Amino acid sequence: MSETARHITYEDAGVDTAEGGRAVDAIKQMVAETSRPEVIGGIGGFGGLFSAAALKDMEDPILISGTDGVGTKLVLAQVLDRHETVGQDLVAMCVNDILASGAEPLFFLDYIAIGHIEAEHMAKVVKGVADGCKLAGCALVGGEMAEHPGVMRPDDYDMAGFTVGVVDRPKMLDPANVRPGDVIIGLPSSGIHSNGYSLVRRVIGVDGLVPGTPEAETKRAELEQPVPELGGESLADALLAPTRIYVKPVLGLLRSEAGARVHAIAHITGGGITENLNRALAPDVDAVVERTVSPTGFSMGWDVPPVISYISRAAGLTPNEACKTFNMGAGLMVICPADAEDAVVAELEAQGERPFRVGMCVAGSGKVVYSDER
Repeated sequence: MSETARHITYEDAGVDTAEGGRAVDAIKQMVAETSRPEVIGGIGGFGGLFSAAALKDMEDPILISGTDGVGTKLVLAQVLDRHETVGQDLVAMCVNDILASGAEPLFFLDYIAIGHIEAEHMAKVVKGVADGCKLAGCALVGGEMAEHPGVMRPDDYDMAGFTVGVVDRPKMLDPANVRPGDVIIGLPSSGIHSNGYSLVRRVIGVDGLVPGTPEAETKRAELEQPVPELGGESLADALLAPTRIYVKPVLGLLRSEAGARVHAIAHITGGGITENLNRALAPDVDAVVERTVSPTGFSMGWDVPPVISYISRAAGLTPNEACKTFNMGAGLMVICPADAEDAVVAELEAQGERPFRVGMCVAGSGKVVYSDER
């Protein structure tokens, strides 16, 4: 080993520990604002501490965990140099999943891998995570920022999230309870949410662009222009709209008298309606989703966000391809008996939601079918 090699520091190798420390300092207040009474201590230890004493009040507390990422939506965020909302996407993808079992998210952790840590950049990303945790009512109890020089570009990053929630077993939702005649109620999405962005990137011409290059800056300026088909909104704004977090209104429903009639919930994520609604069905039940197809196009039985229609048309997707890729404007679906529909809808409206009818359940084999195909 040469004399020079013996004196290479960690910083010489590309890891800026001082900047990492500044990044942690920059997010401490954001993390503190997500705290719940069960949180013990703050960030900085070797593990996040959370008291489980309250679980003793439940008959049979079931812990439910979930993990997910933001996916290639991050590529678009990097090209546009907008990082404030992807953290909410990260939280939403995890907490909405465990909500489908009726669970209340208790705490959340994140993992961020980045080529080179800059405190200001990390503060923007983690602020989105903290904002998402506040919307979900869960505590951000810890995380990791890992610098990967030589593996990732300095401005490149990826994220993963992890959540743990709880539900009392007698109140846990079970797709086995879904019966023919049940109705399917949808809750509006904010747009594409965080799935289908590999297709989106191809459609809008972002694939292969390196953030900060002249080509990327030209594309950024193009995407920030108003688009008439989007009601004057830009593609940049529409495509980076954060994933909705449904926790508080849906828990409000489940804790109400009407909520006792809810049979199942589906979070519409990767695979669209076709490959997610079926996860909330009993094996002998099909979901018939309202859809109309004509020679000039197709429409769902509810309003579809313009950005989803825009991308579907630009990609030339068939109705089935679109419904197998995107949420089509229904980010979460609630299944209940027909005689409980009015009460469930009224409670969701009281929680500030705008529910709509998606379809009905019929005897079948656990599949999602569309009304135009019957």
